[in-house]
Amino acid sequence: MRVSDEQAIRNLLFRYMDATDAGDFETRAELFAHATVWFPEPIGARCGAEVAELFQSRQRLYDGIPRTTHLSTNVIIEIDDDAQGAKVQSRYLVLQETPDFPLQPIIVGRYHDRFARVDGAWRFAERRFLIDLIGEMSAHQEAGIVAATALRATT
Repeated sequence: MRVSDEQAIRNLLFRYMDATDAGDFETRAELFAHATVWFPEPIGARCGAEVAELFQSRQRLYDGIPRTTHLSTNVIIEIDDDAQGAKVQSRYLVLQETPDFPLQPIIVGRYHDRFARVDGAWRFAERRFLIDLIGEMSAHQEAGIVAATALRATT
């Protein structure tokens, strides 16, 4: 059964979230293989495998996973007139729990995405990360990196 363009795009959004929560950096790299991802300064733009490498360098893992749940909400999809591209806005909420960290929201923000249809299939073309609210990130971020609070200040 063929899914609609909108659902195919939503599926990509959700695959990213699932891969993130599974600690699957390979799938994350594949999802952004043809995309430019813009992070708040001082990080800036990354492409392809660089995106997954950046996440891997920033994210604390527990037995191979970050012990997070990423939720995507308020998804707005606008397909271009030629049906070869789409503009998508969504919100994200990340929850985390570890043996020493009770379940709680740790960050909330927005994604501003562009998708392209290539050979009949949708893929990420561009993503912009925007950070709106930040909770306690100490169990999520590796020590010695630019903190999310500093990234929010520049968005």
